[in-house]
Amino acid sequence: QLLAARYIRSHTKILVNKTMPSKDNNNGGRGLPLVPEAVLKKRHDMDEMKAHRAAQALSNPRGNRKVFSSKTKMTKVIKPEKFVSRGRSRRNHEIRYDRVLKKGMQKRASTKQETKAREVPVVADTSEDKTTALALSEQTKTVQVTANSVGTSTVVFAVRIRDGAGMSRKVRRALGHLRLRNPHEGVFVRYNDSNAKMLHLVEPFVAYGIPSKSLVNDLVRQRGHGKVDGKRVPLTDNTIIEKAMGDDTGMICVEDLVHEIYTVGDDFGKAASFLWPFRLTAPRSKFQKEKLNQKDGKREEYGDKGEEIEDYVRLML
Repeated sequence: QLLAARYIRSHTKILVNKTMPSKDNNNGGRGLPLVPEAVLKKRHDMDEMKAHRAAQALSNPRGNRKVFSSKTKMTKVIKPEKFVSRGRSRRNHEIRYDRVLKKGMQKRASTKQETKAREVPVVADTSEDKTTALALSEQTKTVQVTANSVGTSTVVFAVRIRDGAGMSRKVRRALGHLRLRNPHEGVFVRYNDSNAKMLHLVEPFVAYGIPSKSLVNDLVRQRGHGKVDGKRVPLTDNTIIEKAMGDDTGMICVEDLVHEIYTVGDDFGKAASFLWPFRLTAPRSKFQKEKLNQKDGKREEYGDKGEEIEDYVRLML
């Protein structure tokens, strides 16, 4: 009985301590938990910040916090100087288009193969030791590379390097014939007289050159998409190529497609049409364009680049 009385007395005391407020607390004896002042200030600041951001998003939507509503539609202001510059550029490109269509490239025309010297790093042999390989990797050698596509290749890879600002309708229509409707898209083009003339007409907006077999292979494997029932389908399996082109051309895998494109076989037109225009990344970031004022489509970038197109395209893979 003594043990039972002690047990009841101890548990009754515990229950009383849990339910009854403590008189030692400074919260008025109401039994509410105490919160440090620093925590309360932090909560107040967070609530104030959330309210400010919500009001700012409604008044001036930008970036990923756009509010798609007619009441909060953002007004875009275009300066009159931009209209004038685009109109002048449009007129100049149309004059150039008519001149090239009538008289050709004139002084810039090239009817023979051109080569130029280029510095390339020395590739060390795998059988050499690390010290020798490191010393060779710091050295360079001079090689001769083809500077244009005339008389050397029957296929070129063309990539559009500029947007449509200041573009005339004739140039836009010619780019549509080449399937270069969006910036940083690339296609394989059979290099004959008619297509060379078309590339000359839109030269300030495209860069083209001779692709190597490794470049063709990397483009098809990394960025390759096929046109299946009018839809853009990634080439993740050889069965896609076999179902789309196996009966007509006999191509059943990626290797057959790469071989047909590189060698310009009898079914080059079907293979090039099957491949959706390659969507490449921009060589310059938005920060470089807007803050550093590095624009696309400079004189040294567009036009016939010959074998140097491989280095330019690999920056965009």
